[in-house]
Order: sequence, then C-alpha cells, then structure tokens
Amino acid sequence: MRGPIVALCAAMFALPLSAQETSQAGGAVLRGLDTFNGHVTDMEVATGQGVEFGRMNIVVRDCRYPVGNPSGDAFVSLEISQTGREGVIFSGWMIASAPALSAMEHPRYDVWVLRCTTS
Repeated sequence: MRGPIVALCAAMFALPLSAQETSQAGGAVLRGLDTFNGHVTDMEVATGQGVEFGRMNIVVRDCRYPVGNPSGDAFVSLEISQTGREGVIFSGWMIASAPALSAMEHPRYDVWVLRCTTS
C-alpha cells in the first residue's frame, strides 16, 4: 500500500519542482539521529562522496535546489547502506521541506536533508 501512496505524493511534488529552475549543488548538509542514545549529528557531504554515521554509510549522489535559494526545498539523491548488511537499505530522493515523504526506514537511525551546500 505504501508504494502507490509514495508514487502519488512524488508525482504531486514533482510538478512544482519541474516548473522551477534548479541548480545543482556541490554537496548537502544532512542530519542524523541515533534513536538509541539521542545523539544528533550534522554532516556536510560533497556530491559523489560518502560519510559514515553510526553503522550507516551515506553517499550523496546529487543535490538540487531552486535557483537563488539553496536552503529552500533542497532535494538530495542518497544511497544508504549498513555495515555488515548486504545491499542498500535506502536509495532515492529526500526533500528537505518534506522529510517524511521519502524517509529511510530503520529501527535505530534517522537521516534527513537540511540543505544543499554551494561552496
């Protein structure tokens, strides 16, 4: 049931994004939460690079934002895997203004997008 809902929401949000002119950023600022101990970590990651957060390996594939507004409505393509676990546990776009729209589902860690970086 989740698949059709996510597809419908993505289609609704894609319309305004496609109508806006976007810029590609050099990276993204992500926030991670370890729900077991409550530690919050902000991570600046360059496009094409990765970072370790707890047992997570997070790679930023792309970061885009509305022209002239890198902190507004940033959307980031991420690939997240877990140390000791085969395969990818999340692959897709996360939107800063709607973190629940495409969230990574994990029992311990939460990761979301804050903004793109431009320098």
